[in-house]
Amino acid sequence: MAENKEQFKKSIHIKNPQDAVSLFGVNDSNLKLIEEGMDVKVHAFGEELDITGDEDNVNKAYTLVVKLVKLIESGIGLGSADIVSGMKMVERGTLDYFEDLYKTELIRDFSGKPVRVRNFGQRQYINAINHNDITFGIGPAGTGKTYLAVVMAVAALKKGTVKRIVLTRPAVEAGESLGFLPGDLKEKVDPYLRPIYDALYAIIGSDHTGRLIERGVIEIAPLAYMRGRTLDESFVILDEAQNTTREQMKMFLTRLGFDSKMIVNGDISQIDLPRNARSGLVQAQKILKNLPHIQFVDFTSADVVRHPVVAEIIDAYDDSDKIEK
Repeated sequence: MAENKEQFKKSIHIKNPQDAVSLFGVNDSNLKLIEEGMDVKVHAFGEELDITGDEDNVNKAYTLVVKLVKLIESGIGLGSADIVSGMKMVERGTLDYFEDLYKTELIRDFSGKPVRVRNFGQRQYINAINHNDITFGIGPAGTGKTYLAVVMAVAALKKGTVKRIVLTRPAVEAGESLGFLPGDLKEKVDPYLRPIYDALYAIIGSDHTGRLIERGVIEIAPLAYMRGRTLDESFVILDEAQNTTREQMKMFLTRLGFDSKMIVNGDISQIDLPRNARSGLVQAQKILKNLPHIQFVDFTSADVVRHPVVAEIIDAYDDSDKIEK
């Protein structure tokens, strides 16, 4: 009878008991994520941590945990999303950049917590926004595109580099002909702009958001209302851009004024346009890819900062689409 292969083991001692609590998570939830995501066994007792399993997996998990402990010791609070991001960076061979992600604080949210990028993809996205007039963020839901775009817009407003924020998206579900819906314009449009409101509420609170909207500092409107305007000294965000037509995309991009920035976000796997309509976002990738002052940032399922199962669902659907084609 063949003998069971001996398990490789590495141990880590965590100096501060409170740091151990932060690393382990509620009911050891963070350790369970590492076990499942890296195919190892993690056993905690007191401030000691044993990692056992295949040697390669153990070495990777050990390297990640050392990075996590270092961040916690520096006073940075980590949650499940940070653990998942770290594991994905191990997979992609970019873990050396992990600590760098936490060195830059983009802004503090409404609850006072620092907002930082969570993975390498988000870091590229923020760099692109900082160094270009127009940035395209293309990729699946859950990668933080809308949230980070709003974060950068609010940060620019606070610094005084722009005077207003303009947030828009195509109301495809209502055919951009919102007349048949009950209520005034705001009541008709709000359901389609809810993700943008959610991001604003998380960053500056609902009351402050309401005041800035009343003063016209923040404008939230469907894409159709952007026609005929020039947006100077503005931070302009187009969300759900996969649902624009070629004409709408051209119209939107040519609203760019002096001292302004534009962000265009979308997921080309979630196009809701009629079958005979071509996505303006897909076409923009081909038409604008070599122009100066414009950068495209592609996100993948590896950049998803939601529950790990979300990334697996995205990959499963992508694989299914490839088979069907």
